[in-house]
Amino acid sequence: MARILITSGPTRQYLDPVRYLSNASSGRMGQALAEAAIRAGHEVLLVSGPVGVKYPPQAEVISVVSTEEMLEACLRHFPACDGLIAVAAPCDYRPKAVAAHKIRKTGRPLEVELVETPDIVAPLAKIKRAQWMVAFALESEDHHLRALRKLQKKNCDLVVVNGPAAMNSTRTQVEVLDATGTVLAALCGSKRRVARGIVAVVQQRLLRE
Repeated sequence: MARILITSGPTRQYLDPVRYLSNASSGRMGQALAEAAIRAGHEVLLVSGPVGVKYPPQAEVISVVSTEEMLEACLRHFPACDGLIAVAAPCDYRPKAVAAHKIRKTGRPLEVELVETPDIVAPLAKIKRAQWMVAFALESEDHHLRALRKLQKKNCDLVVVNGPAAMNSTRTQVEVLDATGTVLAALCGSKRRVARGIVAVVQQRLLRE
């Protein structure tokens, strides 16, 4: 049995006390992966952004809001885990300054300066020992090339490639690639079905005794 850290859902980066930047990630893939991993006999720790889905009661869930909070939680708990499946869609940008009060309409254009948020996976790769890491890459073009670059840059073992249509959907289509670019699995269907396929690949390639 492995203890698996799964990141899930979106994060939010606030512009003011009521408005934020985010994306359409629903947490359904993280939910499905947690269910599949638990069904396969593994222990699951979920670090999740704000979602409407219910995670399996057997999973330990740490709720976060911002990308910075997600990274902090992962850095704290990853050392006690055997592996990572990073399916979350953290918000990549945040406003350089957050307004203390609600931004009011003025009838004029509003300019907001954005800066990058920290990466989640790369810092974990720097502290990993014998752990394995699986990243998700949502790409709209040059899918394999960009996914492999992500795998290599973040020192992951496998990368799961999907597209924008997966966001906030009950279905998805993915390919699981190793570091050589070999397609280990091409999966499509409900996210629960795809998650079972991904966990099967992880067990075969990364959890062999």
